[in-house]
Amino acid sequence: MQVYRGIPFRSAGPCALTIGNFDGLHRGHGAMLDRLVAEAHRQGLPPAVLTFEPHPRELFTPDAAPVRLTSLREKLELLRDAGIARVYVAHFTRAFASLSAEAFATEVVGQQIGAKYVLVGDDFRFGKGRAGDNQMLGKLAKTAGFIAEAMPEITVGGQRASSTAVRESLLQGDLALAEALLGRPYRISGRVVHGDKIGRKIGFPTANIQVKHNRPPLQGIFVTQVHGAGPTPLLGATSFGKRPTVDDSGRYALEVHLPDFDGDLYGRHLQVDFLHKLRDEVKYTTLDALMAQIQLDVENAKRIYRERISRPRS
Repeated sequence: MQVYRGIPFRSAGPCALTIGNFDGLHRGHGAMLDRLVAEAHRQGLPPAVLTFEPHPRELFTPDAAPVRLTSLREKLELLRDAGIARVYVAHFTRAFASLSAEAFATEVVGQQIGAKYVLVGDDFRFGKGRAGDNQMLGKLAKTAGFIAEAMPEITVGGQRASSTAVRESLLQGDLALAEALLGRPYRISGRVVHGDKIGRKIGFPTANIQVKHNRPPLQGIFVTQVHGAGPTPLLGATSFGKRPTVDDSGRYALEVHLPDFDGDLYGRHLQVDFLHKLRDEVKYTTLDALMAQIQLDVENAKRIYRERISRPRS
């Protein structure tokens, strides 16, 4: 997959294109990418994605911007796995946001990217002040030299698959619903970095994962499945939060205890799949109380993980 950091002045050649933030890459996104890839292959074109960094709302209303479900790296990995050949990561600035709908469709999409087929969502808006909609895109496509189509919404259990719905399910600790909306467990990936070694001192060493999200999309103690520590996935008993018993800095930390692993993970890039929420964070008055609770968390995590992996797949 070829990644363009910005939009080239000249097209790298014709392509089939879809446009969006693709945060989390849920089942609605997945259906759109499947359709794009199929149409691209039918027309003999490379499937391409135009996405934005930062998220537009992070530019205009940073305090009210949505929690990110995926970092840019995670999003690119998911797009690669979906069969996308090119990704254009547009640097979203005020100058870019001020482009008229006409300029965006004809100059950026038609000329600079060279799209011949464009697939967007049914609620797609574009251009300065979000003035453009699908009806306008269809009209502009004729002069810009591409065919435009809109993808109808995808529902899961009667609920629209959306990044907002995924965020809400994670916030509520409903990981089963999040998994249904995503079509896979919710995942955070990152490099293992050095921490304060408190987990090791109290008998529960942890891999401290460097996270690059603007705010955590979920918090608490979780059963996880970890990829990248060995040849097969491993059970993780995972804490994602502020560690109130041992740290008063207010910083968020993602810490993964691997009961079935003994070795050095520093520098490795791990993928952490969140399977089940055990509980919220609690501030304990003593380390002994914390250690007793962690032991109980690990035992519960092992039980729940065994039940999950032994469950017949539908």
